Amino acid sequence: MGIESKGSFTLPGEAGYEALTLKMAEKWGADVIRDSDGTKLSDEITKAGYGIYSTICIIRSDNAWAKNNMDKLQQNFLMSEPVIAEDTTVVIEPLKGYFRQQFILNKTDDPKEFWQVFNRTTGEEVPLDQWSFDPESETVTITGAKPWHTYTVNFLAVRIWEEISMYNHITNDWGDKEHLMATEPRHPETQENMLLWLENWCKKNPDTTVVRFTSMFYNFAWFWGDDMKNRDVFSDWGSYAMTASPLALRAFEQEKGYKMTSEDFVNGGEYTSTHNVPTKKYREWMDFINRFVVEFGKKLIDLVHSYGKKAYVFYDDSWIGVEPYGERFKEFGFDGLIKCVFNGFEARLCASAQGVEAHELRFHPYLFPTGLTGEPTFAPGGNPKLDASKYWVNVRRALLRKPVDRIGLGGYLHLVEPFPDFCDYMEEVADEFRLLKSFNASCEPYTIPGKVVILTAWGSLRSWICSGHLHEHPEVDLTNILESLSGLPVDVAFMSFDDVIEKGIPADAKIIINAGVANSAWSGGDNWKNAALKAAVTKFVGEGGGLIGVNEPTAVVDNGMFFQLSNVFGLDRDLGTKKCLRKYKFEVETDSFVLADTPDFAASMKPVDGIYLKKNGVKVLGAKDGVPVITVNEFGKGKAMYMSSFRTSLEATRYLLRAMLYVSGAEEMMEKYICKNMYTECAYYADIDKLVTINNTGDEQTTEIATEKGTVTVTLKPFETVIQ
Repeated sequence: MGIESKGSFTLPGEAGYEALTLKMAEKWGADVIRDSDGTKLSDEITKAGYGIYSTICIIRSDNAWAKNNMDKLQQNFLMSEPVIAEDTTVVIEPLKGYFRQQFILNKTDDPKEFWQVFNRTTGEEVPLDQWSFDPESETVTITGAKPWHTYTVNFLAVRIWEEISMYNHITNDWGDKEHLMATEPRHPETQENMLLWLENWCKKNPDTTVVRFTSMFYNFAWFWGDDMKNRDVFSDWGSYAMTASPLALRAFEQEKGYKMTSEDFVNGGEYTSTHNVPTKKYREWMDFINRFVVEFGKKLIDLVHSYGKKAYVFYDDSWIGVEPYGERFKEFGFDGLIKCVFNGFEARLCASAQGVEAHELRFHPYLFPTGLTGEPTFAPGGNPKLDASKYWVNVRRALLRKPVDRIGLGGYLHLVEPFPDFCDYMEEVADEFRLLKSFNASCEPYTIPGKVVILTAWGSLRSWICSGHLHEHPEVDLTNILESLSGLPVDVAFMSFDDVIEKGIPADAKIIINAGVANSAWSGGDNWKNAALKAAVTKFVGEGGGLIGVNEPTAVVDNGMFFQLSNVFGLDRDLGTKKCLRKYKFEVETDSFVLADTPDFAASMKPVDGIYLKKNGVKVLGAKDGVPVITVNEFGKGKAMYMSSFRTSLEATRYLLRAMLYVSGAEEMMEKYICKNMYTECAYYADIDKLVTINNTGDEQTTEIATEKGTVTVTLKPFETVIQ
């Protein structure tokens, strides 16, 4: 396989390791060198003729200013640990259990303007005259409490250590290095300082060609506790929980005429998790924050442009309010989007975003001693080549479907020196990426006609993502489905329930997927009480569409049903109240198009207790412990398939492909540009007549591919890419 060209690769350089930096830039074909958190680039590197990325996090860029303006740090609501009253007086220490190096109490603003105290046994708010806050002891005293009831305090906390700085500091053992703080950009003084700082920075860094914003102003929610063995109190990649400040709360109330309360963020301790169905009020808060982030963010980007530099945004740290799939994203004026990736769906998330010219992936493993979960990577006992190969195999299949413009690494370059096999492997990956990129630049690969619609409460705003990386939420069915879909030859669209009600289902949609546990944003919760929604999806299937439901699809208790489309699926779930109802017996069908390649797939699935058939004629393709785990019901001209769970794997991906073709009545498409061997995949670029076949395993594989010119046989070495 020849090398198309050099370039399209961003290398993390490091002052003090100039020779290594320039050597690896040549080896990996880099055209850009970047700095990272904790590293700098020397003049020898910046003057070497490469493009230069410089990383800035504007909210923590001027720590001296932050220290002198502690009243302008970012804040958020937290909920205290629950306390059970043993008498009519209860004393609660709000910060108990939280990491005191991250949080301090807001003692500046009147707590009775923003704080709330709740009797969590009754769900009632405690009247303001029945509680008081003592700033000296940092406690809340509740009077008139009901013995043996549970009480909590929602309170405003000031964050005194920015979370990404905190994580990097602790992970990389930065010792007594200064703790960086995040300033609140809504303050006019903060904005003035940010603009002044950035202008001075641009003047002092003439060699920088791209300013990489990390990211804008607000980080995803990450609350730490004081237990070193269990730090995460709450962690959610998509939550706006850390955007609350007195300034923002007052501005919102003035604009909208109603106020956001602490409970709108705390939500009984569940907080504003992306997995929860968002309320209309919360979505309006998100829009309010997004508008501010875009408006002020554009001023920073325009300033960067005025110095002849490009502006890229890193879509992983302080990205809240940026929303690449929101309507305002293009208004920023960013030149590029960078996404760190472990998986294929993350590559698709970056590649499909509109409003930027360049899409860039930051590959894993990062050049850190340890990985995100504490495993050794570039530390003794680590195997970074193996880690890199696993990530590349996941990402490569997605890049065959939707290209990006650039790839690169981040971290401390000197860590690669003891791992020459990793260095050689990254050279191969960079060359292969450039070649595949050249194919995608010429034309799009063959795709099976018709859209696959992912139906959730978030719709297109959360395209190609649920909440974080796959390893963070491996139990979320939809995350697993997205990973399998990321490399399949299908056109994927994302719709919300409101979209369906207001706009209808697109005419070119062939399949709808609704997957998730009951009451989650992914399944839909109370949205399924809407008769118009139920009728629209029912009509879609009745007129020939395919519906795939996973775990607890369309689930909410209403009108005697749990699955609101139970009559379409031909089954429902008994939560314990339907013991006396008739439940149809079944036999498992062993001969099925869906399971032709994976006859034992049902054995890998997790049953959902209480699933039962509502009528005769529902085909059960798999059962486990006497409970159906795969079923198909013919409804009108269409089909509805139920799956109890979905965990991505090569076998699961093959099963999903066949399932989609089956419910949409397109089984014949398995005979066109689909590998016979499910451990391999291919992409055909018709305009340049190139067939790319990849081996997704560490074993040699042979496969056949039916093409318009006849059947092609390909033999591939472990993880190999073959181009014909």
